[in-house]
Amino acid sequence: MEQQRIIAHFDLDSFFVSVEILNNPSLKDKPVIVGGRERGVVAACSYAARKFGIHSGMPSKKAFQLCPQLIVANGSRGEYSKYSRWVTQIIAAKAPLFEKASVDEFYIDLTGMEKFFNPLQWTIDLRKQIINETQLPISFGLASNKMMAKMATNAAKPNGYLQIPFGKEKEFLAPMTVNKIPGVGDHTYESLKAMGIFTIKDISEKRIEELEERFGKWGIDLWNKSQGIHNGEVSQYHEAKSVSTENTFDENKTDTIFLMAELVRMVERIAYELRQDGKVAGCIAVKIRYPDFETNSRQTTVPYTCADDEIIPVAKELFHKLWKKGTPVRLMGVRLCELTNDAVQTNLFDDVERKTDLYKAIDNVKERFGKASVKRASSN
Repeated sequence: MEQQRIIAHFDLDSFFVSVEILNNPSLKDKPVIVGGRERGVVAACSYAARKFGIHSGMPSKKAFQLCPQLIVANGSRGEYSKYSRWVTQIIAAKAPLFEKASVDEFYIDLTGMEKFFNPLQWTIDLRKQIINETQLPISFGLASNKMMAKMATNAAKPNGYLQIPFGKEKEFLAPMTVNKIPGVGDHTYESLKAMGIFTIKDISEKRIEELEERFGKWGIDLWNKSQGIHNGEVSQYHEAKSVSTENTFDENKTDTIFLMAELVRMVERIAYELRQDGKVAGCIAVKIRYPDFETNSRQTTVPYTCADDEIIPVAKELFHKLWKKGTPVRLMGVRLCELTNDAVQTNLFDDVERKTDLYKAIDNVKERFGKASVKRASSN
């Protein structure tokens, strides 16, 4: 008999806004957004702002039309990274197996742990610890799979928790509108309504063959989800994941201009790899090896990023702190670590949104004509 899975899903409520309120308590209970102003989009919004119909991903211009008294928080990305790491460290110290799905979202696999402790009480205690230590509001759902746990969390918000007992999945899902199913976008939602399908119960009562005929493989997946069936695994979080590159020079180098140009080239190469994987990095490291094989490295944490122009200045600063000026360099390397799949969330801010479009264009050129086809005008 297959072992019953026990999955917890944690989500920091309105994470960006919650951090802003911690840093500026006068924002509490006010309509607040984090994101761009005129041309940007809403990265996060307070529950007071949601009462006006504002939601994440909405153009800021429309948000101001809905709520003229809206307050735009500064968007302290460094603070978001700090708090995200803090919560990650708390979970990592307690959880047997966990996945960091984004800067503010985590899955924990507690399957088999019921032999040693009560999974619900353990999860309640972990939530209390996170709230007590960070002062951030956080919700969780506990269920038999990742999808159900996430939907339980959504139902528990704000700042609550909910367990869906095994065998009660269909009962929990039945009254919900079909667009509550993860992956059902506006187009699919309209198509389902045109078929007379409005609730998840409506899907569950349809013949799977009919859904497959209309939506292909997605129709089968949709039917399974309506039954509360989801087989996604919790992928172990490895903070040590990194991308790196290094170069041993044909002859030892002391020329600062050359070394800086090489450093820029290295950053551009691994930042490109990062963007191709849809990841961002929270830590940058630089390594230097001298002719006598003495090797030194230095690293620093940064707001999560995949942008060359944000990484290069930090890499240069690390290099200059590390390098014994005038001493020949035999090898140089750059490493980006603390990787996570947060590119979408960190790209919701006004300036970063435009910057991301620029990098997409540059990366497209590199893909077509080779990585060396686009170079910086200056690397000093």
